[in-house]
Amino acid sequence: MRALLVEDDPMIGDIVACSLKDNAYAVDWVKNGNDALASFKTQHYDVVLLDLGLPGKDGFFILNEIRKNTSPVPVLILTARDALEDRLRGLDGGADDYIVKPFEMSELLARIRAVLRRNNGTANPVLTNGELALDPSTHEVIVQASQSRFQLSNREFSLLEALMLRPGSILSRSNLEDRIYGWGEEVESNAIEFLIHALRKKLGRDAIKNVRGVGWLVSKSE
Repeated sequence: MRALLVEDDPMIGDIVACSLKDNAYAVDWVKNGNDALASFKTQHYDVVLLDLGLPGKDGFFILNEIRKNTSPVPVLILTARDALEDRLRGLDGGADDYIVKPFEMSELLARIRAVLRRNNGTANPVLTNGELALDPSTHEVIVQASQSRFQLSNREFSLLEALMLRPGSILSRSNLEDRIYGWGEEVESNAIEFLIHALRKKLGRDAIKNVRGVGWLVSKSE
């Protein structure tokens, strides 16, 4: 999962960015509204975390620009503004959630998981394709046939989550790299193959299928 964090407070931004990375998100952190718009136009994001009081363009303007382009990306507003009129303006303007600072990171992570579930059309917190069951809250995967449980590393989880969100769909190397690595993170040429090899070793060779020259997928439930 790749997140765009728009936050001008260096302390809050650092805490949120580090916590997201510790929980297997690739994070691009920008500190003003102009950079937020530029980033959003050039990069695919799975979720946007948006402060309101920003240099350049404010958060409401950014939200309006995102929704004006009919983007379905989940947007969570993170702000110190707790007035009812601000909350209504944010939610009615297209935000998926409105979280008032200060907040606990555990709650923010749970709210992100909730809006991602809604965005992907499921109420079930566990992703499953009938063969595997992946729990985003614990990073644990169960092989249904044997009921074997495996704890995944952050990168293993990110890759498998990307595939499990789109069972039956082929994701290329660049698709997967976009969801696993943020700005400035070095990507070795065989990093995706290495992660897939590690996952197959745990889950079985047929858990992730290769379409030669195109990419990888997990089977879709019948």
